[in-house]
Amino acid sequence: MKKSTWFILSGLIAALLLAGVVSNYASGHPDGLDSVAREGCTFDADDHITGGTCMAQSETDNATKDSPLAGYGLRGIGNDFLSTGLSGAIGVVATFALGGGVFWLLRAGRSSRSSHQAG
Repeated sequence: MKKSTWFILSGLIAALLLAGVVSNYASGHPDGLDSVAREGCTFDADDHITGGTCMAQSETDNATKDSPLAGYGLRGIGNDFLSTGLSGAIGVVATFALGGGVFWLLRAGRSSRSSHQAG
């Protein structure tokens, strides 16, 4: 196996492990942006704003909230660990396929141009 192929496959396997397994252990607490957006408001037990003034009061639902991969999980799978892992793996494969396709098209176009210039 060529070194470049081994390198690409190693990166893909590492990304699949991180997205499919390690992502399940990420913190469920809000990140920095969410924390700042919530400063100044009070929340009830269901995490709904009950008072105060903060940026989070003007937030709206995401247009993709009903998509199959919304919320870092795969809709229809009851096991949260599996749902999150599969969602991450699907994202890695889709990104790898898209990136590989763009790379292949650019490379094919470049080699096509160089063969026309040579002939």
